[in-house]
Amino acid sequence: MSETHATAPAFPPGRYGRRRDGRRRRFLPVLVAAVVIAASVALSLRLYRQYGDPDYDAQIVRWTGVTDSRITIEFTVRVPPGGSASCALRARAYDGREVGQRTVTVAATGDATTIRAAETVDTTARAYVGEVLHCQPPG
Repeated sequence: MSETHATAPAFPPGRYGRRRDGRRRRFLPVLVAAVVIAASVALSLRLYRQYGDPDYDAQIVRWTGVTDSRITIEFTVRVPPGGSASCALRARAYDGREVGQRTVTVAATGDATTIRAAETVDTTARAYVGEVLHCQPPG
């Protein structure tokens, strides 16, 4: 039996483009991964500041005084000791559309960490439900 020696194929110059040397370029996938990670961290921080701050946790107690032009929303807010909060309140009609919105600032007395407030929201139609959208540090 005879031995055959394998040789690399010879391609005509300029016909099939540039030949690769076997190394892969890893720069682009690493760059894309870094950008995706940075964007994810930035989005997470933004959403945490907007919705996740445990120092400004609001709870609805009840809504009363419902008329065709206003609703009174009673709520509590947990704040840092002696702090204050800016809260967005909303009134919605039975079909779900927004009929009133108001932003209020409430403050704790002394070193209290819980504020109980009752605020009136003017409406354009009869409200069915009152909500606290979010509370955050004032400013």
